[in-house]
Amino acid sequence: MQRASCYRKRHLLLVIAGFLARSVLAQNVASEASASPSASPSPTPIVFSERTLADLKQLQQAALSSDYAFREVAYLSNNIGPRLTGSAQATRAVEYVAEEMKAIGCQVQLEKVIVPHWVRGEEIGALVQFPGQAKGTTQKIVLTALGASVATPVEGITADLVCVRDFEELKSLPREKVSGKIVLFNHAFDKRMAGQGHGGEAYGQAVVYRSDSPSAAAKLGAVGCLVRSVGGADYRLPHTGQTKYEDGVPKIPAAAVTGEDADLVAALTREGAVKMKLILTPQTLPDSESANVIADIKGTEHPEQVIIVSGHLDSWDLGTGAIDDGAGVAVSMEAAHLIQQLHLKPKRTIRVIAWMNEENGSAGSKGYAKDHASDFMNHFAAIETDGGAGHPLGINIKGKPEVKAMFLPVGKVLQESGAGILSFVEHAGADIEPLEKAGVPSFAPIQDSRFYFNYHHTAADTLDKIVPHELQENAAVIAVLSYALASMEQPLPR
Repeated sequence: MQRASCYRKRHLLLVIAGFLARSVLAQNVASEASASPSASPSPTPIVFSERTLADLKQLQQAALSSDYAFREVAYLSNNIGPRLTGSAQATRAVEYVAEEMKAIGCQVQLEKVIVPHWVRGEEIGALVQFPGQAKGTTQKIVLTALGASVATPVEGITADLVCVRDFEELKSLPREKVSGKIVLFNHAFDKRMAGQGHGGEAYGQAVVYRSDSPSAAAKLGAVGCLVRSVGGADYRLPHTGQTKYEDGVPKIPAAAVTGEDADLVAALTREGAVKMKLILTPQTLPDSESANVIADIKGTEHPEQVIIVSGHLDSWDLGTGAIDDGAGVAVSMEAAHLIQQLHLKPKRTIRVIAWMNEENGSAGSKGYAKDHASDFMNHFAAIETDGGAGHPLGINIKGKPEVKAMFLPVGKVLQESGAGILSFVEHAGADIEPLEKAGVPSFAPIQDSRFYFNYHHTAADTLDKIVPHELQENAAVIAVLSYALASMEQPLPR
């Protein structure tokens, strides 16, 4: 009996010990599982609610059937016309966009900007001496003054022409070969690169000659500077744009010649001496007062957080500024118009900005940065459209790598109109550059650039270059992108 009793006691103790051991083991396993990387992850945070995605699709369809953006760019280009800063047209454009934004219910203010006032004047170029010249004849050269160019003397400049391919060839010449002469930089815009969809890259390679050539030539004693037009235009269309003068270097008159005339001069100078008469009469008048147009749709939950949606209102004076950048302003206005029309309520403030003076000084952008620098941390994102009105392919992103993953649902919506590509860039826009540098995530539409630089900064920048349906597609991208940013459930990484 005693032996059986002892056995039962030992058995009971073993059962209890086993139970306790299994309990401790189970707790340890559970603890390890919760700490293990292979454990089931917590649910991924929602970036866009189902309601927001439905609203984005609704915005897209509304934009693709609306003519509001086209009517706005038509009025800016046809009724108001070219809008070079300091001009009466630029002043009227500011008033007009402010009126239109008030009419759709935005809170509108004008933020003062002091802008340069440069006017073009007379432009005459002629070859007065060249190989094979018939007695008593000249050859006309089609050209246009570069922005900020100084004038020639009233009687003009008559001087020998020197033609160089690039800065390196200029530097290889002794000073006496350049001093007292007019220098032509015959550096061609890469049309093949542009034709393959890389117009921006082709422009970036060539535009340095427009900006830096006058001072480079003046350092060697040149009295005038010509550059081959920076763009793909044919039909003897000269291409204007801003130049710049280095401090401490003489300012010499500067103009852009057409591609055809650059080839003509290059061919003749290979045959012998060529002399040119150049008359430019631009004037730099006292600075003028203008404004950025600021139009807000206040956010319902985070009104202090701002999404900028923008284009620039000024334009060069040769054409009517339809693609550069009436289109960018119009699609930004359309985004606000559709959001109001559909009675959508963004969580964050959507701020439409029509920038002033992007073309010849960026005073509007610089002024905004100065006035709002202390509030840049509350700028949630910035969008700029300044690439014309060609078919959009997607969205360029200047931001952290995580942004692309966050915006995949937006890309899926935009793919319905062929604009679903999400791509990273080093720079999203000239006017939003101060925000980019401050770390604000920045965006721009990826646009078909194959033909844009055929018209950009030329007399051919007119309304007929805009295909209405492609403008609608751009408006859809901007409306969807701006509302997505204003309504997303998570902050953007910086």
